Amino acid sequence: MPETKATKNQSIKMENKYKNSDAYRAVIHDLIPGGAHTYSKGDDQFPQLAPAAISHGKGAYVWDIDGNKFLDCSMGLTSVSLGHAYEPVLEKVKEELYKGVNFQRPSYIEKEMAEAFLALIPCHDMIKFAKNGSSVTTAAVKLARAYTGRDLVAFPGDHPFYSVDDWFIGKTACDRGVPEKTKELSLTFKSYDIESLKALFEKYPNQIACIITEPEKEDDQPQGKYLKEAIELAHKNGALFIIDEMISGFKSALPGSTTKYKVEPDMCTWGKGIANGFSFCALTGKKAVMELGGIRKTGEEKVFLASTTHGGETHALAAGLATIAEFKKHNVIAHNHKLGDLLMSGLKKAIAEKGLEKNIHIGGTNWFSYALFKDEKGSVSLVFRTLVQQEMIRRGVLYQGAFVPCFSHSEEDIKYFINAFAESCEVYQQALQNGVDKYLIGPETKPVFRKHL
Repeated sequence: MPETKATKNQSIKMENKYKNSDAYRAVIHDLIPGGAHTYSKGDDQFPQLAPAAISHGKGAYVWDIDGNKFLDCSMGLTSVSLGHAYEPVLEKVKEELYKGVNFQRPSYIEKEMAEAFLALIPCHDMIKFAKNGSSVTTAAVKLARAYTGRDLVAFPGDHPFYSVDDWFIGKTACDRGVPEKTKELSLTFKSYDIESLKALFEKYPNQIACIITEPEKEDDQPQGKYLKEAIELAHKNGALFIIDEMISGFKSALPGSTTKYKVEPDMCTWGKGIANGFSFCALTGKKAVMELGGIRKTGEEKVFLASTTHGGETHALAAGLATIAEFKKHNVIAHNHKLGDLLMSGLKKAIAEKGLEKNIHIGGTNWFSYALFKDEKGSVSLVFRTLVQQEMIRRGVLYQGAFVPCFSHSEEDIKYFINAFAESCEVYQQALQNGVDKYLIGPETKPVFRKHL
């Protein structure tokens, strides 16, 4: 295998073969719309020289169907918090598999998981399980509308994703198929901007049922102060406040930013990371709100909350319980944050050494860092982003512009990533000078949310 210069006892991989991947790509779009079940995994999100499908993973690494090995960066779109095929979680899962995974009535483990999860978030009293994030965010919105008797829902327009359902998709560029009347029921505001939120309540007095927002994204933002002010503002105006912990849950803290900042939203939505990649999501909330989805208040009008055949699958709940246990046992949050700090400082140093401070920006947090890539004019550039993806993949790093530390990542993995990034920056420099088309093979990637294909 061709290699570049040695880097502190590490060899940087330079070439991969994609014979099986090319064959896979040739047929998959005739079988599955988009070629994948999540658009961010699609072929248009990766350079041409990239694996088309993964064979298996272990720890912080994945192998594609051609046998190429890659350091994983997004860890199952941030859902794998401990590592691929993490043994303590798999052991608990196997125990439940041999007992059966789905029954005519609830399994005993549903009570066990409800108690364990709610113990992590003392401001909430009840929990509802589901299999994907969209189910619980939509359930939260429905509860808020039922509780307040209002129709409008508001969320930051500059956050990437909340749900596949119409209340969110209707406000994106991919709004085809969403009725205009439905779009009118959703409002947007500027994230972490209390004045923007105030203006929304002033424009739509006594009409907004809820605010739903991710709690934090950047280290330099006063998230705690903002969240407290936003919750107070929502309640003052008769609206409920929902914190979406899909990304921040089991990453910013245990269980998430809600407890980290000691705030009390009416509901929280949870998913990625809480069962180490297994399909398990949850809605938690205060009893006065959550009880609307119950069946004990005889005579009252019923609210049909989330109802999923697979929401209580025992093996996924076992994975969640095992994940919680591992986080407590090993202080996973501290480990991941330490690696995140090491990564961000290393990347910024590499960028400065290459003189690319005006072209590459590292942002985010130590639990979710991202990079913005800019062209010679200083404009954010998908083509340069694609070039870096290509060069990182050539060096054995499956990279989409973000890095999410997991418990299986080591300091050596972080150093390898930084070295690969530094070498990719050298190609970046050459592309700025000579033209990116001389270095990028194939088309640039495209945004997931775009009006036209």
